[in-house]
Amino acid sequence: MNLIPADPTLAGPSALAPRPAAKAPGASASGLATSAPSMPPVLPAGVASVSHLADKLADYLSPSDLKKVKEAYRFSDEMHLGQVRRSGEPYISHPIAVAEICADWKLDAQAIMAALLHDVMEDQDVKKDELIERFGAPVASLVDGLSKLEKIEFQSQIEAQAENFRKMLLAMASDVRVILIKLADRLHNMRTLDVMAPAKKRRIASETMEVYVPIAHRLGLNNIYRELQDLSFSHLYPLRYRTLAKAVKAARGNRREVVKKILESVKSTLAIADIEAEVYGREKTLYGIYKKMRGKRLSFSQVLDVYGFRVVVDSFPNCYVALGTLHSLYKPMPGKFKDYIAIRKLNGYQSLHTTLIGPYGTPVEFQIRTQDMHRTAESGVAAHWLYKTGDSNLSDLQQRTHAWLQSLLDIQQQTGDSAEFLEHVKVDLFPDSVYVFTPKSKIIALPRGATAVDFAYSIHTGIGDHTVSVKINNETAPLRTELRNGDIVEIVTDTSSRPSPTWLSFVRTGKARSAIRHHLRTINLPESIVLGRQLLAQALLNLSIAPELPAALVERLLNESSAKSLDELYADIGIGKRMAALVARHLFGLIGGESASAPIDHNSAAELDPVTICGSEGVSVQLAPCCLPIPGDQIIGQLRRDQGLLVHTGDCTLAKRQRAKEPDRWIAVKWGVELNRRFDSRIKLLINNEKGILARVAAEIGESDANITYVGMDEDKEHVLHQLRFTIQVKDRVHLAGLLRNVRRVTGVNRILRERS
Repeated sequence: MNLIPADPTLAGPSALAPRPAAKAPGASASGLATSAPSMPPVLPAGVASVSHLADKLADYLSPSDLKKVKEAYRFSDEMHLGQVRRSGEPYISHPIAVAEICADWKLDAQAIMAALLHDVMEDQDVKKDELIERFGAPVASLVDGLSKLEKIEFQSQIEAQAENFRKMLLAMASDVRVILIKLADRLHNMRTLDVMAPAKKRRIASETMEVYVPIAHRLGLNNIYRELQDLSFSHLYPLRYRTLAKAVKAARGNRREVVKKILESVKSTLAIADIEAEVYGREKTLYGIYKKMRGKRLSFSQVLDVYGFRVVVDSFPNCYVALGTLHSLYKPMPGKFKDYIAIRKLNGYQSLHTTLIGPYGTPVEFQIRTQDMHRTAESGVAAHWLYKTGDSNLSDLQQRTHAWLQSLLDIQQQTGDSAEFLEHVKVDLFPDSVYVFTPKSKIIALPRGATAVDFAYSIHTGIGDHTVSVKINNETAPLRTELRNGDIVEIVTDTSSRPSPTWLSFVRTGKARSAIRHHLRTINLPESIVLGRQLLAQALLNLSIAPELPAALVERLLNESSAKSLDELYADIGIGKRMAALVARHLFGLIGGESASAPIDHNSAAELDPVTICGSEGVSVQLAPCCLPIPGDQIIGQLRRDQGLLVHTGDCTLAKRQRAKEPDRWIAVKWGVELNRRFDSRIKLLINNEKGILARVAAEIGESDANITYVGMDEDKEHVLHQLRFTIQVKDRVHLAGLLRNVRRVTGVNRILRERS
């Protein structure tokens, strides 16, 4: 059955010419639309054809489904009447092109309908209820998940973008077709991006490279992944792209004979081994070549493996038989073999990778896989879309993808705002992975650089929260140890243990980061509220505003800051999510002072009355491990996002560098009068290599009323002098000075000093 009706107004490319519009639609960032000009433009070549889409759908959709798609097309065509793209094409050509890409993946009728309708809510103000009535709730939900939140006012473009991504990704978590349609939409927009202004091209290309490319890779959509990469590269660095394209074209001619010779040799060798296989050459993407040149600092002539070969065999065992056959034909390069069949990638990709020394000493990469593996490698989750989650026979790829989508919901529940949610998700989109084992030999895939804490949270949030130590390959290791392929990891837990704020400095996965931040926000909420109230009060006094605010003013402040309560606002200030000086300036504007948006002196935060540090504030206030300040030191405080206040010494070199980068995140702090605790400090000694020296030094430290929490020793090459390092607990700077004098008198101690950052 043909989708195209007898009505000539819906019968092909000529029907797509713009007709006079009853209203002039606005511009659309999604479809790159603009208002209709006074004169209909001449249609350029290549306008998407409804008949071409119909032919694709007729191959796999039933007549009843085709009828529903036809109704969706008619409605979309009517809604976009007179609207044209910036290129001059009628706007309806864009939804048709998006639907064609979805049809290539053989998505169902609901997805095709949503692709045709994906801009009607955003551009034409069609309500969700109307879509439900016309096309059903599933289609309406898909379109809603694809529509931006343009009716909501956001404080910044970044916040608006983050909230739109959050909405789309959460919709994807419940129905993966949302992101498949969105990727098709983005792909067509990237293919037609040439008509945009250079600045907008760079912005859209950067957004594509940063978010959509890794999502396509994470879902195993390698064809889309590679094309989006190259298109983004061409718009971000047009000169580099053209230069590299020209070089590849020249190399293609020079290496034609080599490629032909390798193809003939491989085909004949596999035939002799009685292996049925398709063998074909493939050219690496321009962005892939550019990335290799830049990462390894190579010229184009030094990138020898521009071409590779793919061997698609008929069965799983023949993958390994073909590998052995190829290794007998050409010598393999050591360390260049990867088995992604036994341990597949996170996105379900499976292949054997090997690099061989081909004719004339040229390295040649081969990928060996079955037809099923090839289909999954090219189409990924689109080959087995996951909206039928009730199916008990989910493939391994479906289970992995479903678990990742579910993790998005977990991160959302623990995340404070959209920007933070997007930050966590981006972390999880890195393509490189390491594969480690539980003690029961279960394989866990984690991002490159993941630590033992990331591993613990990947098992379960409760295990991560109660982690106290880890064994890697049966040996105790620090929690911050980066895991390597093949490690066997065992987590030791204690129900009384809680996450440490320092974990945020080394965890890699979004799940671990969001869970730790959620714990710190909830468990330490009272401390954060007290600190935030103190910081805001001092900021207000600095502007001659009484800290006791009228109820009406508080209500206005909460409405404009999106905080639910004053305590939530205080907590946000206490954990560094909001700056007290900025909130105070905003209040100053609300009560009729100078504009709240007026420029703020970056040193204003440091000029407030100092915050008093008593040493017993808990994890909302921490002493920096780089310089370990003690009472008597000049100190300064750094407000870190979602981690509270970090106190450095005034001469800390790390603090000076960070303050130069973010001057508005630093405040003045001072020591309190009553300090009823001991503080860690590091000392370093240069001693003679003689009997009993360590015991004498340790005894003197004990007699000076200090406790030793760590001792280490470095030995010089001549074995004459040793360098001792102690971490000790002292009351204050005076106590430390007395200890240094006492230890300096010990026989065999040549030099002693306090160790700084």
